Amino acid sequence: MCFNKKDRANRLSGFSSLEPVTSAGHLARALSVLAAVSGFCLVTLAQALPDSVTAALAQAQIPLDAVSFMLADADGQSAPQLSHQPDAAMNPASVMKLVTTYAALDLLGPTYTWRTPVWLTGRLRAGVLKGDLVIQGLGDPTLVQQRLWLLLRRLQGLGLRRIDGDIVLDQQAFALPPSNPGDFDGEPLRPYNVAPDALLFNFKSVTMTLLPDLAARLARVRYDVALAGVRLPASVPLSAAQDQPCGDYRAQLMADFTDPLHLRLAGSYPASCGEKTWSIAYSDPASFNARHLEALWRSIGGQLRGRVRYGAAPALAASFEQVSPTLLEVVRDINKFSNNVMAQQLFLSLALPTQRTDAGLASAAPAAPVSREQAREVVQRWWQQRISPQDALLIDNGAGLSRQSRITARGLLKLLQVAYASPNMAELMSSLPIAGVDGTLRHSRATPGSAHLKTGSLRDVMAVAGYVHVAGGKRRCLVAIVNHANAPAARPALDALLQWAVSDNAQP
Repeated sequence: MCFNKKDRANRLSGFSSLEPVTSAGHLARALSVLAAVSGFCLVTLAQALPDSVTAALAQAQIPLDAVSFMLADADGQSAPQLSHQPDAAMNPASVMKLVTTYAALDLLGPTYTWRTPVWLTGRLRAGVLKGDLVIQGLGDPTLVQQRLWLLLRRLQGLGLRRIDGDIVLDQQAFALPPSNPGDFDGEPLRPYNVAPDALLFNFKSVTMTLLPDLAARLARVRYDVALAGVRLPASVPLSAAQDQPCGDYRAQLMADFTDPLHLRLAGSYPASCGEKTWSIAYSDPASFNARHLEALWRSIGGQLRGRVRYGAAPALAASFEQVSPTLLEVVRDINKFSNNVMAQQLFLSLALPTQRTDAGLASAAPAAPVSREQAREVVQRWWQQRISPQDALLIDNGAGLSRQSRITARGLLKLLQVAYASPNMAELMSSLPIAGVDGTLRHSRATPGSAHLKTGSLRDVMAVAGYVHVAGGKRRCLVAIVNHANAPAARPALDALLQWAVSDNAQP
């Protein structure tokens, strides 16, 4: 009985317990022995893969039924050069962002923008607003401190200096169940675990910059945001040992972020570390927006008689709207740097109603809050109509930060080929990390510039997918997914696969 490549129930039990295989010849002999014992025709399976890849997988003790590979011409005009378990439903980790970002480019267009409406609900006279200032969130993923500062400066440009009422924040456009930021992996202070929010300020995160001051024997600590009512340490002592290596400086700081009103650094900082930055998710995300906006308004000379609170926007025309950068710029940030919260913001935005303006499509306030379920329905319907009615897609939150997401290598390959033939090909490709140059591939060992690939990694998952550039101007689509406990050790195998794909040794 031969091994069926489509049947993932037939696991290669025992392969991961073999001694590491160090050559293609040893691998072939090991597979022959295993085939004889198990009754599966594994040798024919292995022959479809380059020797360098199978050897690297064996060295990592990753069985062949735990990987799914495809390589084919981008124009789809010839048979695939490589196809190994193409129909296995796999967890792609952050490679799922390809689905979210291309669906957005295809459905909304690269010039799409988010609008953040602002209301001055009372009379403005002599610099004083006798009423509330209201800001409504409609999913803009780019409301970092710099853009919030511009919004507040625009208010000051209207003559506003003092608000006698409240600042009201409307974040009701998204309907999301309560969640604990540590639920996914027990790391609640990692910025990638920040939950989406219709009104998302600065990713609800704080970045510390530590800079040694040798004369003062301390490290100065600077913060990219201020938070009203929160004590932030301005310095930390330098380590007593002059020549102490940098090492794990975060552990040496003995940071305690559990009290949202007082961030503490009880340890020391090695001078040898030089300047370092450390980003953390604020431990009380529900209060971040209010604390940050109040501190920022006061820092530019604004006065507030009332407080910052959450509430509903009025059913009136807004005084003005803050307009985001275009979708093209947002997609680039999502894919180059694998930004999870931005991807989730975009995913939910796909379920928002839109209206056409002179500048293109813009978000409109929903009659009812939109949910992840609605976003999934939008993407599933688009996938069936635009990409493939046959190839499975199970999308969770649009970012790939999920244990449930599933997609096939064949489905991803079809997406890449459809995108390549579309008017948005250049926009998608330019958003992907460039091998050996930038983004999450800047440290790749591949020839610099040889591929544009989205990367993905989770515990038990390693994946890449995108476009490789072959000699003679040819372009091919590459998909590689590893789902196994040893997935972190698969990087050499993926590097070998990419090198083989770029070398133009692959023939259909």
